[in-house]
Amino acid sequence: MKTYKLTIALLGCLVASSGLFSCREQLQEVVPQTSLNQSLVLSDANAALTLYTGVYSSFRTYHSTFFTLGEMRSDLWADGLFTESEDAGLKQFWSHNISATNVPLDNWGGLYSLVDRINTVIKLFPAAPLEEAKRKTYLAEMYGMRAFVYYTLLRTWGGVPISTEPVTSVGSLTDLYKARSAPEEVMKLIKSDLEQSLTLFGGNNSFATKRVNWSRAATLTLKGDVFIWSGTHMGGGNADFTVAKSVLEEVKALPTLGLQATFADIFDPTKKSNNKEIIFAINYEKNEATQGVYGNFLVNTTQAGTLFFDPLPGLAVAINAVYPLVSGASRVGMSSAMITKLSNANDQRIRPSFRVMYRNTAGFPIAGVMLTKFIGRVDSGIQLYDTDFPIYRYADVLLLLAEANTKLGNDPSADINAIRLRAYGTGFVKFTSGSQDATMNAILDEYLREFIGEGKRWWALRRAGNAYVFAAVNPVYLPANQSAKLVLPVSISMLNTDPKLLQTPGY
Repeated sequence: MKTYKLTIALLGCLVASSGLFSCREQLQEVVPQTSLNQSLVLSDANAALTLYTGVYSSFRTYHSTFFTLGEMRSDLWADGLFTESEDAGLKQFWSHNISATNVPLDNWGGLYSLVDRINTVIKLFPAAPLEEAKRKTYLAEMYGMRAFVYYTLLRTWGGVPISTEPVTSVGSLTDLYKARSAPEEVMKLIKSDLEQSLTLFGGNNSFATKRVNWSRAATLTLKGDVFIWSGTHMGGGNADFTVAKSVLEEVKALPTLGLQATFADIFDPTKKSNNKEIIFAINYEKNEATQGVYGNFLVNTTQAGTLFFDPLPGLAVAINAVYPLVSGASRVGMSSAMITKLSNANDQRIRPSFRVMYRNTAGFPIAGVMLTKFIGRVDSGIQLYDTDFPIYRYADVLLLLAEANTKLGNDPSADINAIRLRAYGTGFVKFTSGSQDATMNAILDEYLREFIGEGKRWWALRRAGNAYVFAAVNPVYLPANQSAKLVLPVSISMLNTDPKLLQTPGY
C-alpha cells in the first residue's frame, strides 16, 4: 500500500476531509515535508522550539475566524450603516442566512489544521531534548490552546470530529473519514485537556513581558468559561457553576492582573509590556505580522476627506485629519439604534472602540462607524496595525465570575460595579442585584459595551442561554422557534467527501 506523507498545506483537507478540491486530487500532488521532520524535533531543541513557536504563528492566522464566530452572529453589527458595498460574507452571519445549502463557513473553519499542529507538539515534546521545566510549560500551553480550539468548534457546530493524534501518513482515502463525536464527548475532551494543562503548569502563574503565550491564568479563565457553558447547556447546573466560580476567583486574586485604569491603554500598542489586563492575546509586531482583520470596519482614503467626526455639537473634523494614513473600507457597520444605544459620552470605552462618521450635508446624517479599537499607530509614515487581539483579559474574568454567581443565586454586584467604575468614573450608576433575568441582562449589557470588536458578544449571549439570544437578535433573522440555527451546518461538499460525516441536527 502506498503511503502519502503530508505537507502542512494539505492538513485542512486531510483532517477535515473537505476543501476547494477533493482530497483525492490533492493526495496525488503530495510531496514529503522536509522543512521540519519528526526526527529533527526529537534530536534538536532548536527545531522543537521552531515547532512550538509555529503553533502561535498558526494560531494568529485564525484571528479573523475567532472574531467572526464570536461576534458577527450577534446584534452588534446587524442592519448597519456603511459607505461602500456591503460585505456579503459577513452579512450571512448577522442575518443568519444559513441553511444546508448556504453554509457561511466551510471545512470547520480550517481549525483542524491548527489542531494538528498542536497535536504534533503534544505527541513529540515528551521525547524532545528540552529542559524539563520548559517541556512541561510548553505542553501545558498546548493542552490549554487545544481546549480553546475545541471549545470554539463545540460552540459553533455542536458535535465535531475528535482528533488527538497528528496526521503523519495516509494509506488510503478511507483513513481520512471521521465521524462527528457527540457534544458530550467533545466537552469531555475539553475538560480533560484543561486538567492536563493545569497539572503541567503546576503552580506557575508567571507571564512573559508581553502576554502573548498561553498561561495558567488563561487555562483557568477558559475553564471558568467552559464550566458556565456546560452548566447552562449540558446539564452541569450548580455543580459546574461552582467550579467556574472557584477557578475565576483564583484568577481574580492574582496580583499580576487587574483592570487598566484607562480603557484605551489596553489596546495601545506602545503599552503591551506588562499590560496587567491582558491574560492572553494574539501578537502583532512591526516587521513580523500586522492586523488585516478589520479592513472592512474602517474607511477608504477618498471618503476619509469627505466624512467627518464630531460635527454636532462641536466643529466638524475631517476623518483624514485625525487618521491621515488609515485606509480600508466601510462595508460593515452598526445600525442607528445600536449607535444611539452605545453612544454614552460618559462611557470611556466607546470612543476608543469606535467613532461615528457623518456626511458633510445638511443635518450631518450618520454615514457609518469606524472601528478604532485596533487602529494601531503611525510609524515611519505608515499606519501600523500592531494592536494585539485579546483572547482573554481581566474584564472577561470579572464578567464571567458575575455570570457564575448570578446563575448560583449569589450577588454579582461587586464585579459588575468594578467594570462600571472603570467605564464611567466615580459618578457611575451602581448596579444593585435584582432578579436573575435582570442581572443577566445587566451583565450582557456590559459585554456589549466592553468588548466591541473582540469577538465576544455572540458567545456571551449563547452562554447566557438561548432565551437571551432570541431576545437580542432580530426575530426576522433568527426566530425563537429556530434554535437549530444557533449552531452551523456543514457543507454538501463535506458530506459528499466523507461518508461518515452527518449533517448538523436541524438542517
